[in-house]
Amino acid sequence: MKLQGQKVGVLIESDFYEDEIFYYKHRFVEEGIELHFLTRLWGQPSLSFLGHEYRAPLTVHETFEGMSDEELRSYAAIIVPSGIVSDRLRYTEDPEKIPPATTFLKRAFAEPGIIKGIICHGMWLVAPAPELVRGRPVTVHNNLISDAKNMGALYTNQDLVIDGDLTTARTGGHCHLLARSIIDQLAAR
Repeated sequence: MKLQGQKVGVLIESDFYEDEIFYYKHRFVEEGIELHFLTRLWGQPSLSFLGHEYRAPLTVHETFEGMSDEELRSYAAIIVPSGIVSDRLRYTEDPEKIPPATTFLKRAFAEPGIIKGIICHGMWLVAPAPELVRGRPVTVHNNLISDAKNMGALYTNQDLVIDGDLTTARTGGHCHLLARSIIDQLAAR
C-alpha cells in the first residue's frame, strides 16, 4: 500500500462503462489510494447512476461543484472516464456558459501537480475548452480522432499517451493501462 493517503477522483454520470469503473474500484484501492467518485448532485445528498452495458447501479455522494482550491489540490489525479459520462456531464443550463464539469476540469488542468487522466470518449468533456489539449499529444477512441484534431490536439495512434500531467488512453478496454500509468507516476513522486 505504497500510495496510502493519495486521492484519485473519477468523474461519473449515467452510462458509465462498468468494467472500467469496477476496475478502478479495485485497482486503486489495492495501492492504498482513496478513490472518490465526483458528479453534479443537483442539490441532492446522493444520486444513483446506471452503467451502460449491464445497467449496474453506482451511488455517488460527492460533487465537484463548489470544491475549494485546497480540496482540489488534495487530489493526486482526476480521471475523466469512457462511456457516455462526458456527454452527460457536458450539460449546461445556460448554453452560453461552459458546463460546470468542464469548468472543474479547467481548474484541474491549472494545477500541474494533479495528473489528468482522460480515456476514450472522455475527451468530449474537453471540447468546450479546447485550449486544454491544443498542441498536446493525445489518444482517443477511433470515433473521436477528428474531434481531437479539431480541438488542436496532436492525435497519436497509441493505446496510451503520456504528456507531462496529461495521460490519455484509447478505449475503456485500456483502463488497466491508464490506471497502471497513474499508479507508476504517483509512485515516482
